[in-house]
Amino acid sequence: TVAVEVTSARPLGTLLLLRLWKEPLVSLVPDRWFCACVTVTGPLGDNDDKGDTGDTPRATFPCYRWLESGLLELREGTARTPNGATWEPQLLQQRQEERKERREAFHQVRVRLRGLRGGDSWRSFEDIQEGVSRGSGGKSQVPEGGSQVPDPPAEYVLQHWQDDAFFGAQYLSGVNPVLLRRCARLPPNFPVTPPMVAPSLGPATTLQREMEGGRVFLADYALLEGVPTGRIAGEPQFLAAPLCLLWLSPRGQLLPVAIQLSQQPGPQAPIFLPGDGPWGWALAKLWVRGAHFALHEMVTHLLHSHFLGEAFALATHRLPTCHPLYQLLLPHCCYTFHINILARETLLNPGGIIDQATALGREGTLELVARGTAALTYTELCVPDDLENRGVTDIPNYYYRDDALEIWGAIKSLVQGIVALYYPEDSDVAEDYELQDWVGEIFTYAALSNEKTGFPSKLRTRAELVKFVTMIIFCCSARHAAVNSGQYDYAAWMPNTPGTLRRPPPRTKEEATAELLLGTLPSPSATGALLALLSVVSYEGGEQRPLGSRPQELLTGAAPQQLLETFRRRLAAISRRIRRRNAGLALPYPYLDPACVQESVSI
Repeated sequence: TVAVEVTSARPLGTLLLLRLWKEPLVSLVPDRWFCACVTVTGPLGDNDDKGDTGDTPRATFPCYRWLESGLLELREGTARTPNGATWEPQLLQQRQEERKERREAFHQVRVRLRGLRGGDSWRSFEDIQEGVSRGSGGKSQVPEGGSQVPDPPAEYVLQHWQDDAFFGAQYLSGVNPVLLRRCARLPPNFPVTPPMVAPSLGPATTLQREMEGGRVFLADYALLEGVPTGRIAGEPQFLAAPLCLLWLSPRGQLLPVAIQLSQQPGPQAPIFLPGDGPWGWALAKLWVRGAHFALHEMVTHLLHSHFLGEAFALATHRLPTCHPLYQLLLPHCCYTFHINILARETLLNPGGIIDQATALGREGTLELVARGTAALTYTELCVPDDLENRGVTDIPNYYYRDDALEIWGAIKSLVQGIVALYYPEDSDVAEDYELQDWVGEIFTYAALSNEKTGFPSKLRTRAELVKFVTMIIFCCSARHAAVNSGQYDYAAWMPNTPGTLRRPPPRTKEEATAELLLGTLPSPSATGALLALLSVVSYEGGEQRPLGSRPQELLTGAAPQQLLETFRRRLAAISRRIRRRNAGLALPYPYLDPACVQESVSI
C-alpha cells in the first residue's frame, strides 16, 4: 500500500468532482493501479466536514477500483439518494453518466440463474481411516495464512459418525442447518406406522402424541428425485431421494427413527428402522448423508450463497458509487465474481472436480441448481421467517438458530439506522428510481421474475427495504459461513459425508451387509479429489475481513460511522457469548462467531 501526497499551491474551493488520469503504458507488462480513495484536506468551501472535532476539514472521494488507462471521475463520498436534494447540474449529469457506464460495464457478466444445466473399493473402515489420515496428515489441514479450526471437530466426527444422536445433531448445527421441518402429519408417500417406531419412542407415548406435541421432524430430499447422475472412472454413480423421520427425545436428543430411500413407497422401498440390524440401519443413514451432501452443496451452498450472492453483487455494482446502498453493500460483494468465475472454470467445467468426485457430476449439478432456483423462496433466506415456517423456533441445542438470529438482529439494526438517515419517509423509498431498478434487477436475475418466490420486485416502504437489505448482507456473510466453513470438519471422515455412492440403494433389508456398505462408499480417488477441494474452501486464506470490518472508507460522516461502530460492538458481544458457550460443548459450533464470519462470499 502506497500513499501519494500532492499539495496544491492555492485553495481549491468547493469541490464538485475529482478526476484521476492515468497515462497508458506501452508495454507487455500489466500496469494496473488500484486506488482505494483520495482524501483532500484544507479549506474546502461547501465541502468542509469537521464534524464536532474541530479538525482540519477533509473530503473523501472513494474509488476502490483498478485504473488501467484514461480518465476516471470521482465524486465526494457522502452517500445521497437521487431524490429530494438540490443537485448541481454537473453532479446530476455525472451521476446519470456513471449509472449508464456502470450498467454497461457490468452487463456482460450478468448471468441468469436459469439452472446451469483412482482407485478401487475400500477394504475396511481401518483402510479408510489410514487413507484419510495419510492424505490429511491425520488432522484438519489449514492452508498457509488461513484461520485455524481446532482438530477436534474431525476427530469427533470419526468417533461418533454412527451414533444416532450425532446423525440428528447435524441437522441443527452441521453444514446444512436449514433443512429440518416440524412434522405435524406424515406425508402420504411415507407410510410409517405407529408399531414401526414404537421401539424407538418407548411405551410411554405414541407417534401421534409426539407429532401433536411438536416433537417429530422430517428431512425430505424430494428435490433429488430423478436427478441425473454421472460416471466416475467409467462407473455409474448413484443418489437417493430419501425421507427421514426424526424424534426429539425427552433427553433433548434429535434421533432418526425411520428412513425410506425413495419418494415412491412400495415393496422395493422398505422403511429402515434402528432395530433392523447394524448394517441395514447404517446403510440407510449413509444414503441419507449422501443425499444431504448433494442438496447442501448444490442448493444451500452453491445456489443460495454463491449464485444469489453474485446476482446481489452485480445489481449493486450497477448503482452509482454515491448511492447509499452501493456504499453499504460494497464490502459484501468483495471477490464474489472472482470466486464464482474460478468455480465455473475448475469445479463446474466438464471433467472438473464436480465430475470427478460427486454422484451428480456436472450435468446433475446444473439440473439440481435449476430445480433449486424454481423452488427458491424469499422466506427461506430471511432467518426469522424461515425458522417460523419450518417450525423449529423452540427445538433445543439448535446453535445455528441461536447465533443466526443474533447476527440477523445486529445487521437489521444497522440497516434500520442507515435507511433512516437517507430515507426519512416511506415515499422516499418508493420514489428512488435507482433503488427500484436495483431491486427489479435482483427480482429478474435472482428470482427469474417468478412472483411465487415471494421476492419483491419493488420496495415501497422503509420496512421492506430494511428486510431486503438485511437478507442480502446476512446471505453474503453469515449464511455463507454457516454452510461453508464446517465442510472439511464434517467430511474429513468420508463415511459421514460421502460425495457419491457406487451401488444402487438397497431394495430389501436383507441386502444390507458390511461388504455392501464398503462397496457403496466412494472410491479412494473420488474421496481424495473431494477432500482436496474441501480442505481449501473451508478456510478463508489471505487477509481476513470479518463481518463489520469494512476496510473500504465508505458511508463517511459522523452519523453513519456511529451506527457502524455500534454494529461492531454488538458483533463483539455476540462473539463473546458464542465462545463462552462453545467452551462447554464437546463439539463446538464456531461457524457463526462474527470474528470468523467473512463479509462476503469470497471462497
